[in-house]
This record gives sequence, structure tokens and C-alpha cells, in this order.
Amino acid sequence: MRSVTIEGTAPDPAALREEDRRLRQLQFVVSLALQTIAQDSVTYGEAMAMLGGTRTLALNLFPGKELAFDLIYRPRFQRLIAQRFRLN
Repeated sequence: MRSVTIEGTAPDPAALREEDRRLRQLQFVVSLALQTIAQDSVTYGEAMAMLGGTRTLALNLFPGKELAFDLIYRPRFQRLIAQRFRLN
């Protein structure tokens, strides 16, 4: 979900570090949510709430990147939820 820089300008090192921090935070939350959904004690409603909450966090960290989330992370959640709750 890295932002694009304007051609001909050097990226700001502090801005890149901040973006990397936000990306690591998102990756951690996605991983944690997926691991939690995989557990037997999680209901379908809770799994869907985790997907929604993770998407909300992603959009707070990276405003305007709805499409990126839907292309990168949503399929992972959908596959796991379908497998976990045998929706296929």
C-alpha cells in the first residue's frame, strides 16, 4: 500500500519510515485477525466483524486505499472464512 512519490523528487526518509511503520502495524493486525478467525471458538459473525475492523484500521492508516485493501487482503479473509465455516 506504499504511496507513490512525484517523479523527480527524493522521498522524505522520515515519511518513508512512518509509512513502513504503518504497513508493519497493518500486517501485524491482519496476521493476528487471520489467526484468530482460524480458531474453532470464533463465530461467523465475529469473523466478519474482524474483517470489517481490520478494513477500518487499514483505511485509517492508509486513507483512500480501499481498492488496495480489497485486492490484497479481502481475498485472504474470504478464503479463510469460507474454509473455516465450510461455505464452499
